[in-house]
Amino acid sequence: MSTQWQGAGVTVTPPRASPQVRPASRADLLEVFRIEQAAFPQPWPYGAFEGFLGQEGFLVAADDTGVVGYVVADTVPNHGRPLGHVKDIAVHPDRRGEGLGATLLERALEVLRAADASRVKLEVRASNEAAIHLYRQFGFRHHHTVPRYYDDGEDALVMVRSF
Repeated sequence: MSTQWQGAGVTVTPPRASPQVRPASRADLLEVFRIEQAAFPQPWPYGAFEGFLGQEGFLVAADDTGVVGYVVADTVPNHGRPLGHVKDIAVHPDRRGEGLGATLLERALEVLRAADASRVKLEVRASNEAAIHLYRQFGFRHHHTVPRYYDDGEDALVMVRSF
């Protein structure tokens, strides 16, 4: 839906509408799955996303072009107060660098805080410097390393933050 205007020998593409973050719907699943496949060497299966439909922590960022990113977060019981878990977050490769990952993470943390989580954890590839930098900006700190966590043998950093 990108319209271009021409005049005086210049073509201008209008700025994209700012993506809105909203709960994921069944209609979003194929786009979410395609982003997952583009973002990760070991993507989740389509059915994994179906299992999170209807949960407050499954959010998408969408604009007039469709879904451009998503986050999956939930809570698990943890000695009285739930523990939040950011399970998956990705932004379409063409839309990285626009702050969408930060927006999605911020909204997921709001959901987890509202669910009374005392802390939040996530796992990230040790080589994913961009994601690690983002998580540190949100107060996540390295808790421990899980050797050979991923199928290709790469370690995962478990990062945690408190509310």
